[in-house]
Parts: sequence; C-alpha cells; structure tokens
Amino acid sequence: MSKPIKLLVVEDDANLGTLLAGYLRAKGYETELRTDGQQGWKAYQGGGFDLVLLDVMMPVKDGFTLAREIRQKDADTPIIFLTAKSMKQDTIQGFQSGADDYVTKPFGMEELLLRVSAVLRRTKGAAPRTEEPETYQVGATTFDPRKQLLRTPAGERRLTTKESELLRLLCAHRNEVLQRSHALTIVWGNDSYFSGRSMDVYIAKLRKYLREDPSVEIINVHGQGFRLIDSAPQ
Repeated sequence: MSKPIKLLVVEDDANLGTLLAGYLRAKGYETELRTDGQQGWKAYQGGGFDLVLLDVMMPVKDGFTLAREIRQKDADTPIIFLTAKSMKQDTIQGFQSGADDYVTKPFGMEELLLRVSAVLRRTKGAAPRTEEPETYQVGATTFDPRKQLLRTPAGERRLTTKESELLRLLCAHRNEVLQRSHALTIVWGNDSYFSGRSMDVYIAKLRKYLREDPSVEIINVHGQGFRLIDSAPQ
C-alpha cells in the first residue's frame, strides 16, 4: 500500500481552512490544518509534509515570512500560496519567497485540486489523486463530470458548472444521504440562506433532467439533505 501524500494547510480563515482541509481529505490527501504562521512553522518542523499551502495575510507570522523560513531549511517541499492579493508585485514577492504556485481567492475547489496535483507531479512525480470515476452510471443514465455531460434515455445534455458539481456529489453519495450543509459548502463555498435557495433551484433543475430516467430520483431527506435513488437492478 502506497504512503498517503501529506499536506499542510495554513489558513487563518477558520471556515475556509476547515473547508479546504475537509475537501483535500475527501480527495485522498492526509491533511493537517493550522490557523497562523507560527502554528504552521511548528507543524512543518514536525516533518513529513509533501506540500504546503499557505495563506499570505496571517496573524503572528505572514505567509511570505513562513515560506522564506521553510526555504532556508528545505529547498524541495513545494509551496502554494492562497491569497486574496492579486497585484503583480505580490505575485513576484510570493515566488521570491520560494513559492511553486500562487492561487488567488476566490478560487474553485477543482482548480485548487488541479494545481496541487500538477505541482506534486512536477516536483515529486506523484500521480494525481483522481479517485473519482471517469463516468457515473446511475440507472440508465450516464454522467461524465469532466465533460459536464449527462446522458439519459431521452438524450444528451451539457450541464452548467454548478449543476455538474451538485450532481457529482449526489452520484458520489448514491443511495446515501448527501448532507445539505456539506453540498452547500463544497459547491457554493458557504451555507447561507441565499446559497440554500440557489441550491434548491439547481436541485429542481436536476430533478427535471433525471425524470427522463424512471429508475433515478432525487428525494428530500427532511432535516438532512438529499438522496439520489438508483432503483435499477444491480
């Protein structure tokens, strides 16, 4: 059994940090989260990390400083900056501090995952963590998440990005409960009232598409979320 790839996330926004760490763990990475630069330095000194993701603006010690300290000790472990800053000078400073890549907030989780995979592949020869199947087969329906393509018995339809992300979660939790708060956090980035109303609209759209396959149904689970039911014989 191969050794899991270990990531260190240093992000002072508790909600974003928890979301990032949870998402990366779900994608197969062993992930530790710290909320300021000093905590990040102590965690890094514990060793064993294959990649470090650093916020720039942090209390106690900022990301640029932490990156320079890491580079003084270790020239090889890749570093990706996560920051709301997008000025050219900030990007230059990030690379001068030893960064391998630079992701500007707000960013999509899929984009971050691709960046992490690309940097690991380039620096360590690690294969990308794509545990997700190329296509999902649910009843008589096929869903290709990468092409955002849905094929039902009635025909083929290209989905929007949010439709595709939401259907991907439903397929991954097929015949199980997809928690409403989890779906909101992964697809919308928060679980606010307005995001919840938006998600309900997208659920209605997906239900409409899937009516073309009588063996597939999205049902509400009161007080919890949704379940994608596949009643076709296995």
